[in-house]
Amino acid sequence: MVPGFWDPKRRPERPDVTRLPVQIRFVTTEDYPPFSFRGEDGRPTGFNVDIARAICTELAIRCTLEILPFEQLVEALESGKADAAIAGIAISAASRERTDFSDRYFRSPARFVARRGDPAQKVTPDALASKSVGVVADTAHEAYLRDFFNEIAIRRFPDAEAARAALQKGDIDLLFGDGVQLALWLNGTASAGCCVFVGGPFTESLYFGEGMGIAVKRGNDPLRQSLNYALAQLWEEGVYTDLYLRWFPISVY
Repeated sequence: MVPGFWDPKRRPERPDVTRLPVQIRFVTTEDYPPFSFRGEDGRPTGFNVDIARAICTELAIRCTLEILPFEQLVEALESGKADAAIAGIAISAASRERTDFSDRYFRSPARFVARRGDPAQKVTPDALASKSVGVVADTAHEAYLRDFFNEIAIRRFPDAEAARAALQKGDIDLLFGDGVQLALWLNGTASAGCCVFVGGPFTESLYFGEGMGIAVKRGNDPLRQSLNYALAQLWEEGVYTDLYLRWFPISVY
């Protein structure tokens, strides 16, 4: 399943690219696979990088892409050293105080994972009441389980690796966590094909955020609106779907 974040009834107007700078200067990070990282050749690659390039192709405008530490991204926008940051910046009340955002282009849901071959089960509070579920301690995922699945036996782990190992060994019945990180694990060698997604996805923004947008300097509406148009076009033309399936062969949804 490929998530769609664009309302087909809402069609952004084609932007006047003459109102944009001669080139769009994107910034991203190198430590956030599969969204943005350095490939074997040392060049930036990843889902975010491909989305940025596709936007530039759609708008028929020249772009550059610079790698910066995450904590310098917003400063680069505010100072005018960059035009757009595509680096998994979460849309939130706090982040909106410093930047404006494009429409959401990705959201990482929470998911349950079970061992492959376990009896098929419904993922509801009642159905899981007798199950043990692992979760990383002191996270939004733990808070969600306690609020909505309070009949289960919650097993807290210090990190995701320990929780995944417990699921593989059968010490817990299910694991609950971030869909992207779990999808990468399921698709990698470390999982040894042990497990599969069950139920979900869970996307309650109060717990798991509003998703990711492309950040621009406050008040830069011409660029923000152009990005929105390009993103909607990438979805309609199937480009977004192709990129999503490339980077998420096991869908997070």
